[in-house]
Amino acid sequence: MASIDRRVFQHFDWLLFALVWSVVAIGLANLFSATHAGAEGRLPTEFKRQLIAVAIGASAMVVVLLIDYRRLERWAPALYVGALLLTASTLVLAPVTRGNRSWLVYGSLSLQPAEFAKIGLVLMMARYFHRHPPGRLNRLRDLFGPGLILAGPVGLILLQHDLGVAVLTLLIGATYLLFVRIPARAWVVIGAAALGALAGLWTFGFKDHQRKRILDFLDPTRDPLASGYQAIQSRIAVGSGGLTGQGYLDGPQTQLQFLPTQHSDFAFSVLAEEWGFIGCSVLLMLYLSVLVWGLVVANNSKDGFGSMLAIGVVGMLFWPAVINVAMVLGLAPVIGVPLPLISYGGTQVLANLIALALLMNVSMRRYIF
Repeated sequence: MASIDRRVFQHFDWLLFALVWSVVAIGLANLFSATHAGAEGRLPTEFKRQLIAVAIGASAMVVVLLIDYRRLERWAPALYVGALLLTASTLVLAPVTRGNRSWLVYGSLSLQPAEFAKIGLVLMMARYFHRHPPGRLNRLRDLFGPGLILAGPVGLILLQHDLGVAVLTLLIGATYLLFVRIPARAWVVIGAAALGALAGLWTFGFKDHQRKRILDFLDPTRDPLASGYQAIQSRIAVGSGGLTGQGYLDGPQTQLQFLPTQHSDFAFSVLAEEWGFIGCSVLLMLYLSVLVWGLVVANNSKDGFGSMLAIGVVGMLFWPAVINVAMVLGLAPVIGVPLPLISYGGTQVLANLIALALLMNVSMRRYIF
């Protein structure tokens, strides 16, 4: 504590703090509504667990804020490898759940290591692009290094058979591609390779239930009582919200529990039904404000590592938010991506709060160099 510069606290980012905890508060209120109908007058179990996760996340944020983020550049390889090892442990220790091995379970406790692998990925990518500024990368072979870094977590998550999280992790790593100067003809090659890989995955990599999710996205009515049920009920819930919503704790789709995963993957549909277009707009504006402010923090950072770290955190929040909302609205296949800080899930809440603490860390120390 004695080595911490007092200017760090003088420049505490109260705006980002307020935005983050506003989203957390909305998430808790939304989760209570999504789960209280079956709780028989008691505090819902999921709500209590989420409160505990938020409390742990708040404590973790304090610890992260006390560490000068510039030290993390030296620690990034160790943290990255540690996250990979923790993720790899699921291949041996995790039970098979819904066709994948993503969760470490001990009694009533469960942990999804892939969420921490994303943080390790962002730290390692920030370190790499700090030492190899993206503006200087103008050939495809220049992407070999970051490609190897990205291949570690994505490959392990694919081995878990968790395609949705693998795609999400790939997109987080790809966020940095927006800043490289690769010629347009090279992007054509990358696009063709991606299409070829997708065709190979469809033929040899996807399981039957994964193909069904994509087909249901194209036509939810093909199996309305089974594989297309969630997508249809989600659209009904969103549409019934109208402009101002049905009212808190009064959404019939939510309170009658027509949507099996309304507290997790489809939490946004609960918000849409009860608070309508206005409520959804408020949440999306909060997300947008966090993301824009994150880019401002990246631009104002006094060093490349801080700038790249902030960009990675923005990617960690941007991609799951976009995919989840698109999934709920029927604009993307249902691939099991939670809405950051809103969906039920202690691991994602903890990981996202740690990531946002890293962003606040960069912002607080922008005058300390």
